[in-house]
Amino acid sequence: MKWVIQHIKQLVNTRTNSIVVRGAELSQLPIIDHAFLVIENGIIQAYGSMHELTTEHTSGAEWIDAAGASVLPCWCDSHTHLVFAASREEEFVHKINGLSYAEIAAKGGGILNSAQKIALASEDELYEQAMARLHHLMKLGTGAIEIKSGYGLNTANELKMLRVIKRIKETAPIPVKSSFLGAHTYPLDFKENHEGYIKQIIEEMLPVIAQENLADYIDVFCEDGFFSVTETKRICEAGIGYGLKPKIHANQLHASGGVELGVQISAVSVDHLETMNDSAIQALSKSTTIGTMLPTAAFFLRMPYPPARELIQANAALAIASDYNPGSSPSGNMNFVVALSCIQMKMLPEEAINAATINGAFAMELDREVGSITVGKRANIIFTQPIPSLAYLPYSFGTNLIDKVMINGQFI
Repeated sequence: MKWVIQHIKQLVNTRTNSIVVRGAELSQLPIIDHAFLVIENGIIQAYGSMHELTTEHTSGAEWIDAAGASVLPCWCDSHTHLVFAASREEEFVHKINGLSYAEIAAKGGGILNSAQKIALASEDELYEQAMARLHHLMKLGTGAIEIKSGYGLNTANELKMLRVIKRIKETAPIPVKSSFLGAHTYPLDFKENHEGYIKQIIEEMLPVIAQENLADYIDVFCEDGFFSVTETKRICEAGIGYGLKPKIHANQLHASGGVELGVQISAVSVDHLETMNDSAIQALSKSTTIGTMLPTAAFFLRMPYPPARELIQANAALAIASDYNPGSSPSGNMNFVVALSCIQMKMLPEEAINAATINGAFAMELDREVGSITVGKRANIIFTQPIPSLAYLPYSFGTNLIDKVMINGQFI
């Protein structure tokens, strides 16, 4: 099927070549006014101003009139925990009532709560729930996603989660990346035996993950009270030995050294970044590692936001993602992530859109497939409602301004 989309008010993030954008370049968002877009067999074939549209472009095509809508590449959500067995709104109420994280954990809450629910759920149940969530997110404009394990916390249940993610990857219409996050926290049985659990990760989980090709990345929660820098490095290096590239949950609660370690081991990304010091900012600024900020987690937990402006000024490569999970960010709505990045982290709309599209694609190594309007990439695109300007998207944060979403050249 060949489509010619005409009368696009603004065709957003048109790029001949895909590159990570950083520093001042993050605010440069290539846009074509009054544009057309040609899609064939789900792939972008051509685009340009309406006056450049020729019979060569239109031969054998069906026509779509954008009627003044703006068209963007779909969001690339590079950090989620989409596979979980149950919501945790009771903990939400506990927090409102003033309970601390430690007090909630003592009641059986937190990550261990999700682990208990995962243990009771079948692979089919987890798959069906996650696919329902994924289809909902696609309708909100997400066109590529990363999904982590980390609620299993033992060999059987971590493998269960990863097999579910692999099944999603094989059946979902959008690109999916898988991260092994067995090192999310220490299970209760190993609270005083860190070495025992690390050995289980390295000696029991990783060989099967490699054998069954269950993950693209290895991730570790590097944080005070969780996995130390030394432990994180050891686990990441073991994963690298099995062909997994590292990502790190870094600097969420403390300046843990996770960012510097991520740069040292050439992590694809270091994620969270709520607590940054000069050392972490400088390390990131001089690296190819992408700093992925998760503003909805800070919003939900009432924490300080990542220092986006300082990181941009330091020339760091930045992405934004949803951190969709049942405990600290129970929403995968990337439109709100973009808005919150502007409202609370003082990112310009152009910066936030670049961070949620092309840089998000790079944070999943999907930059050749998605993240921009580029010839040869998938036609995963968003049609907006009529809007006065691009800045209206984050400005009108409470309104669903997405009219239609196209995945692989087909409306969903």
